Amino acid sequence: MEDPAQASEAVHASSSPVALSTASVYPESTAAAFESAAELGYDGLEIMVGIDPASQSIDEVRRLSDEHGMPVLAIHAPCLLITQRVFSTDPWEKLRRSAAMAADVGASTVVVHPPFRWQRDYARGFVDGIAELEQQTGTVFAVENMFPWRASRRELQAYLPSWDPVGQPYANVTLDVSHAATSGSDILQMAADLGERLHHVHAADGTGSAKDEHLVPGRGKQPCAQLLENLASNGFGGCVVVEINTRRASGHLSRQADLAESLAFVRLHLVSADAGGVSPAR
Repeated sequence: MEDPAQASEAVHASSSPVALSTASVYPESTAAAFESAAELGYDGLEIMVGIDPASQSIDEVRRLSDEHGMPVLAIHAPCLLITQRVFSTDPWEKLRRSAAMAADVGASTVVVHPPFRWQRDYARGFVDGIAELEQQTGTVFAVENMFPWRASRRELQAYLPSWDPVGQPYANVTLDVSHAATSGSDILQMAADLGERLHHVHAADGTGSAKDEHLVPGRGKQPCAQLLENLASNGFGGCVVVEINTRRASGHLSRQADLAESLAFVRLHLVSADAGGVSPAR
């Protein structure tokens, strides 16, 4: 029979919290995301600042956090096309307000997308500006990997300085698995190349189509399980956030089932089979 002491050393569970992105319950509300996260046993939430007025209100986010006993672990700045007027039309003001919200609700991280190609002035100073904001605010700005836009046989490089953060000098990066699938990137190599700059992870899945799918982890073609196991082996201490698309769920119970399955998948694989095995990424 195996010695229990030896068995306990054979598996190393990551200390990374597993959070729920409020985007995962859309079209339900920010308040519904807090309720779901608490009911299902998530460790906290990432607030996607969007068109829901509650997601834009520090007071409301703090109230929901207190009501449900769910900490806010990250703020996703309003970087989407549909949120161009949320917080401000000035992209730098958006980031400053996101940092202020993070500080007020106790989150240490702001997730941000690189600028759109047409935001030329913003893009020109983006790399240095992110570094300055981190220094000024004491908040981590984790720049997210994106993807080229594809239509028919044409490919548009929609982001500047690049959709790929690996070659950029950002101190902190968010690795989004669905975006990596859409860009055709190797998520294991991307994580290894980022090394200690990998601060934050969006757990999802994708088939590699031109559409950003955000599938439940395990339902696509990405090596999600291996990525999570590698993170545990490498001593990753950042946050893993379930960010999936549940818009096609038949109702609340179906959406809850997807959120529960995603949480179970991440928790199951966010362990290392060998506590002593550290990959070259760390």
